[in-house]
Amino acid sequence: MSEAVPEVTGPLAGLLVADFSRILAGPYATMLLADLGAEVVKVEAPGGDDTRSWQPPVRDGISTYYLAVNRNKRSIALDLKDPEDLAAAQELARRADVLLENFKPGGLARFGLDYDAVAASNPRVIYASISGFGSGPKGAALPGYDLIVQAISGLMSLTGDPDGEPFRAGISVFDVMAGLHATIGVLSALNARHETGRGQHVEVNLLSSALSGLVNQSSAYVAGGVVPLRMGNSHPSLFPYEPLPCSDGDLIITAGNNGQFRRLTEVLGVPELADDPRFDQNEKRTANREELRPLLVERLRTKTRMEWFRDIIAAGVPCGPINTVDGGVAFAEDIGLDPVVTIGSIPTVRNPITFSETPAGYRLPPPSLDEHGAELRRWLTNEERSA
Repeated sequence: MSEAVPEVTGPLAGLLVADFSRILAGPYATMLLADLGAEVVKVEAPGGDDTRSWQPPVRDGISTYYLAVNRNKRSIALDLKDPEDLAAAQELARRADVLLENFKPGGLARFGLDYDAVAASNPRVIYASISGFGSGPKGAALPGYDLIVQAISGLMSLTGDPDGEPFRAGISVFDVMAGLHATIGVLSALNARHETGRGQHVEVNLLSSALSGLVNQSSAYVAGGVVPLRMGNSHPSLFPYEPLPCSDGDLIITAGNNGQFRRLTEVLGVPELADDPRFDQNEKRTANREELRPLLVERLRTKTRMEWFRDIIAAGVPCGPINTVDGGVAFAEDIGLDPVVTIGSIPTVRNPITFSETPAGYRLPPPSLDEHGAELRRWLTNEERSA
């Protein structure tokens, strides 16, 4: 393609990704691949990705939801019911190293864009599918939205006050997790292709990602026969590991082992608690949390949360204030993580992975609908392989 763009760098430079996904899980995965150097072509229906209309909030009239997961991509709008557009989509799939989609399982078969059809003309393709509940006969029929999976998986039963209602997480946590799992699957399949020369079909579904991501909570049931329930901000296996009140608000304090607990008691001025037979081991502190909590709170209420934050951190015990999102970004800036990168006029959150030799790149702001359509159509009608 002829358009002048910054030099493509990164560990995935040279890979072509056909992105037939929309909303969050798929676009998040393809953005991560794009950050690492892959050339990502975002295929959108004529009406555009759903998240373009998910607003407010907006920046310059554009949904910030859409902006969050679509940098470093080129957009082409294709109506798969139109023969010329369908031919362009099929040619893109034929040339791609990776095709990622999150249509309803089987939904692309009628367009000749399912795995079997694409692999017949492109046997090296890594074809990644993200669904809500898998491609089996029962799961394929179920619509997959993150909120539904948060409910069905059990996450909502774990979130909220013990005597209150179940709550969803503040983000679409399983969409993000499935996007990460899809990225891992794609990279693993690419590595296998180096050895075999063959591509393969990678499948990820939100429910499986959810059950894996519930980690200790799902293990409590499958390995221990225990059904965990809501505990508010408390941890089922650790104490202290929750917000505790200071003179002006709560501070998260986590003492994950006996050494940290001893240091915490010392900085709070109650070192005798570390040797108290009720509290000298984690399992005892967890069992006797209702006795231990008021003893800690009595000391914590003598100072502000930021005074205690400085003292407790200095003692080597993990803790932190409960910020709003602006405070989280500011804290990351304060400790030198440089969390925001601006592409054109669009600020976005930096890719979280740091490489010593092949860093992530930020070449293109999130595209407008069909911004690169004319150029991509010209490219797809000639024999030039590289985008």
